[in-house]
Amino acid sequence: MFGFATEFQGIFAIAAILLFLYASQDVAENLSPQGCRMSYMNPLYIPQVKFNSAWTPLAERYSLFLYREDQWERELHGGTPVLFIPGNAGSSGQVRSIASSATRQYYSRPNVPAYETWSRNMKALDFFAADFNEDLSAFHGPTLQAQTEYCARAIAYILSLYPPNTTIIIMGHSMGGVVATSLLPSKDIAAIITMSTPHTLPPARFDQRVDEFYARNRETLHHDPTPLLSLCGGAMDTMIPSESCILPSQGEGEGLNVPYRRTVFSSALEGAWTGVGHREMVWCHQVRWRVARAAMELSMATSSHERGLVLDRWLRDGHTAPPMTDTDMPGSFSLSENSFSEVPSGQPLVLMHPRGSQTHLLSVPKRSSTKIRFTLFVSQGSVPPVSPQKPKSLRVTVAQCSGRGGTTAIECDTLQPSVHKLIPNPLPGNVFPIPAQGTDESEGVVVFEADVTTESNFETQSLWVAVNIEQAEGDGWVVGGFTSANEIINDVSMFKMLLGGTTVALSHSTALRTSLLFPKLSSNALVVYRIVPLMTDDALCRDQPLLQPLLVHSSHPSETHYFPLTTKYPHRILLHTHGLAPYVYTDSGRNKGFELVIYSANNGCSAQLRGFDLAIDWTATLGRWPTRYFTTIVCWSVGVVSLIVFEAWSAGENNDSVPCVRNSLVKFARLRLPKLLLSSYLLALLPLPESLFMGLRGEWLYAPIAPLLLMIASGLVCLSWWLLVALMWPIGKISHLFSARQRKEIISARRSTLISICFIFALIFFLIPWQVAYLCCWLIHLQSCASDRFLSPEPVTHICTAIPLLGRSRDETGSPSGSREGSGPPSRNDSHLISNRHHRAHLLLLMTWLLPLAAPVLVVWVRTLITAGLSTPFDGDHFFLNVAPFMILVDYASWTSKPLLEKHSDERHFSASWTLLLVAAVAFFVGPRKTYYVFDGARLAIAVLVLIRVGPLYWGGRLWRLSFSRTQTS
Repeated sequence: MFGFATEFQGIFAIAAILLFLYASQDVAENLSPQGCRMSYMNPLYIPQVKFNSAWTPLAERYSLFLYREDQWERELHGGTPVLFIPGNAGSSGQVRSIASSATRQYYSRPNVPAYETWSRNMKALDFFAADFNEDLSAFHGPTLQAQTEYCARAIAYILSLYPPNTTIIIMGHSMGGVVATSLLPSKDIAAIITMSTPHTLPPARFDQRVDEFYARNRETLHHDPTPLLSLCGGAMDTMIPSESCILPSQGEGEGLNVPYRRTVFSSALEGAWTGVGHREMVWCHQVRWRVARAAMELSMATSSHERGLVLDRWLRDGHTAPPMTDTDMPGSFSLSENSFSEVPSGQPLVLMHPRGSQTHLLSVPKRSSTKIRFTLFVSQGSVPPVSPQKPKSLRVTVAQCSGRGGTTAIECDTLQPSVHKLIPNPLPGNVFPIPAQGTDESEGVVVFEADVTTESNFETQSLWVAVNIEQAEGDGWVVGGFTSANEIINDVSMFKMLLGGTTVALSHSTALRTSLLFPKLSSNALVVYRIVPLMTDDALCRDQPLLQPLLVHSSHPSETHYFPLTTKYPHRILLHTHGLAPYVYTDSGRNKGFELVIYSANNGCSAQLRGFDLAIDWTATLGRWPTRYFTTIVCWSVGVVSLIVFEAWSAGENNDSVPCVRNSLVKFARLRLPKLLLSSYLLALLPLPESLFMGLRGEWLYAPIAPLLLMIASGLVCLSWWLLVALMWPIGKISHLFSARQRKEIISARRSTLISICFIFALIFFLIPWQVAYLCCWLIHLQSCASDRFLSPEPVTHICTAIPLLGRSRDETGSPSGSREGSGPPSRNDSHLISNRHHRAHLLLLMTWLLPLAAPVLVVWVRTLITAGLSTPFDGDHFFLNVAPFMILVDYASWTSKPLLEKHSDERHFSASWTLLLVAAVAFFVGPRKTYYVFDGARLAIAVLVLIRVGPLYWGGRLWRLSFSRTQTS
């Protein structure tokens, strides 16, 4: 019963993790389903053997390849060069999908350019790809720097194969996009396209040098004029949170002085309209052909401004108005009598399969509002410059016209759109997007919206909107009409959402466009809303050629999601965003409110839509938390361990016996954890910066997440100790069989300790990273703790307090030199032995939770050994003082028989163990965003303890000589 508190924590942590895993699976399947067609190619990789060590020493570690579509291309260096940079654990082979699409768009058949390309003197693309042997660049700053240096030299080599003044296009996937950005500034780079790249927040925050790398990139992006476009996969990308894919804001500026920075989500990408996974981003057909075509068009541009226009045309998400040419803007013109037809007042324009050329006038209704909205839908045609990929000949232009009574001529001016984009037109009753197929490039409906301003002399002047139909051949349809420009504001609060949600009624369900604004609802990556459409008769929506009710969710200037409103599929619509998220800096005003727009060109169907139920979807909401707070749980676990160790070691300083780890865990759970849970909730309400604590600026809705994460962290600490006990049991049994031999080896080893440590320091300085030494140090300490006899399956009170445990002082037969266990109260010397073993056990728990913070670099080093061998230098991580305090303390704790970490006489007003409180503070407040500070803080705390309490004794002090002589006598 005494230990039930820790058992409850462990069970709670396991249950919470299982729940999060289940919710995460639901997110991957339903939150943003993927509809990508597979891409096919005939790859041929030509190694660039001339790019050798004469260009860069890194040529012995990395490789460069030229991609050719087998049997489609003859020339090796006749086009525009493109360099593809893979990401973390990526390979050069990932270039094949985009490169193959570029080749097949340029050539109509093998070695024969298409008419569209050669008639415009367009060049083919020569795709080069760097191969980094699948290095784990996300975890290690020096690896990122090495890749940057290699790519910089690779660019110089590639451009040496082309005429002077040739520029290169850079493409980067995942961390390859970070490397691509670090190549700036460079006059040789024409533009950069990144795919699923975490630009603002490193996916692994264990290395300070990665943060420094990101800081340099942010500074460069603010000033360098090179166009940069970031493609993001959204919720389907489960490897990185897509909010980190959004490029940072560039601040104020106008015109050409603002560098081109654009973020496009694949869910909004015209013609794709689907979530895309992290690895799928490079081969998803709906994405790769657009990236390839954009690169082809970039080869024709000559300035940064022109390149930005190219990217806006071929990788559009509809958030910005498309650039219009002179042919797209006819300007002012006049309509003479009998050259137009007028739509009856109050009626929408509906043209099914129009033919020929005709102008239709829609009379602007007289309303009290100064602005009304004109909405137009065009299927299978174009409203220049927006159209499906393969439009029919139908061409539509829109103008605003005016005329006075008694005149026959009507003067018209081109109407400037406020919304002008391509939207999907899902098939009724089908899944959207269709799995493994998605949307065809030619599908979609052009939507044109414009605010029509009524003039003050409206009473004496008639106003119209002219819809000019040209070159119609009986394909497609055109629907247009007027709606209110005002939004329907719903004041439902988050408190009502927590209580179960609300029902939103649609009184204007027959309108072409309905806009709903929810200003009081939170728009954050941590919450997902569920919409269930309410329709009277869904059968009326089937087999209709026009646009069915389509819900458009815009939560961020770079993010849009489309959902068909139907009761058949999906059974729930999940609204999510990546605009505001933990530890990502955004404008503080973006966390409130979002807008929903419903488009419909089918009045018979839209009239059946009565509204929808809106509530929080808790399963999908929980599934969003693990990827954003995984690092937080690890850091908070270190904070919990630091508090437990501090309290245990403080007890030893006050001449009390140091409790065993289990008693420390129970005491923490019963006395300290409730106070910490309340404190964490209150701290989560404070408007702290995004980089601290929860990273949410004190949003009250998400404050309960803090105590939940703290409960999970404390439960994982309990689980980790149980696992350590289970692991140490067999190790201790084996160690007990060889205890006498180990004692002799340890005694003799004391004389060569300095030599051994210096040898290890030399290895770290010249060969291995210090993380390897830390792992070895942990293993040695694990064996030392396992050899202690207190880890026996007996009652807690017997283990922790009453038993005079066996020390290292034994005879050659292995029998204890003192009394039998439980035969009487422990002697003073045995009490020191018990306290020391508990000291060591607490240190083991702390070092165990620090191990995950050092492990990523260790994994990178092992990976480098496997792929490149010892011949390649492993930059950084050779500062041996990083691990020296742990080595000294572990070694000292393994042989001393006197009180371990006894308080020094100079610590009257300050205790060295207080540094553990500093570790806990760093772990809770700074660690989630800058995890490397946690290990730095722990290293500092151990270093202070070693310098003040261990140093004089370890290097030959009085306690060393006394202990050594007493051991020899025994």
